[in-house]
Amino acid sequence: MSFAVKAVIFDWAGTMVDFGCMAPVRALCDVFAAAGVPISAAEARVDMGKAKHDHVSALLADPAIAARWTAHYGTAPAAADVERIYRQVEPAMVQAAAAAAQLIPGAAQAYADLLALGVRVGSGTGYTPEMMAAIRTAAARQGYDPEVVICAGDTPSGRPAPHMAWAALIALDVWPAWAAVKVDDAPVGIAEGRHAGCWTVGVAASGNAVGLSAEDLAALDPADRSARIAAARTALAAEGADVVIDNVSQLMPVIHRIAAAIEAGQRPGSAP
Repeated sequence: MSFAVKAVIFDWAGTMVDFGCMAPVRALCDVFAAAGVPISAAEARVDMGKAKHDHVSALLADPAIAARWTAHYGTAPAAADVERIYRQVEPAMVQAAAAAAQLIPGAAQAYADLLALGVRVGSGTGYTPEMMAAIRTAAARQGYDPEVVICAGDTPSGRPAPHMAWAALIALDVWPAWAAVKVDDAPVGIAEGRHAGCWTVGVAASGNAVGLSAEDLAALDPADRSARIAAARTALAAEGADVVIDNVSQLMPVIHRIAAAIEAGQRPGSAP
C-alpha cells in the first residue's frame, strides 16, 4: 500500500533555507535606503511571502512609507516608481539570497525521509527564477533538490492565490490536492496551500514572523524567545494551518499523522 501523503510542497526562505528569512529584508531595506526612503525591517517583513513585485507594490502602498516617499520626492508613489524600485530589488535580491542559501537544520534529512517514503517533493517561492538560480545550486550541494520549483511569475497570480501550489501539483502529477501538504513559514503561504485544498503545516521559529537568525534566536532570554515563537504560531494558526511546528526538523512525525488522518477519511481543515 502506497503512503497516503503523495507530495509535499515546501516554501524556500524561512522554511528550508535562510533561517529567519533574512535575505529579502536585507535587499529591500538596502534598495529603499538607496532611494532615499528608508524602511524598517519590520515594514519589510509585513508582506513577506508574496512575489517580490507584489511585495514592492504593497510597501509603496503602505500609508507610512507612501508619506515618507511623498515628503522626499514631492509626489506620491506611482506605478512607475514600483517598477523602478523593483528593477533595483531584483539584482539586490539575487545577491542577498545567494549569500543566505544555507539549509535550515533538519531540512536535508526531512527531504531524504520523504523520498524514502515515495513522497514527491516540490516547492514554491516568491523569488523569481533569476533570484533562485544560485539558491537551488547551493541547496542541491547540501542535499536538497526538489523536483519542481515554481517561482514568482510562473503563474498568473501569486500567493495567497492557489496557483503556485496547483502548478507544483500538476508538474508532479499528484492529485487529489488533499493528498498533498504545503509547508510554509508565512501566513500568505498557508493561505495559498489552504486555498489549493492541501494540508498545511506552518513553520514558526525559523521563519519571517520571528525574523532572527538561529544564533540570535538562541541568544534570546528564554521567555522572550518563547513569546516570539508563540506569536508566530498564533499567526499561522489564525490563517488556518492544520499544524504548526517550530522548524522543519519536526516535520516527519506530522507527515505520518497527516497520512493516518487521510487513511481515516479526514481532509484538510480537520486536526490530523
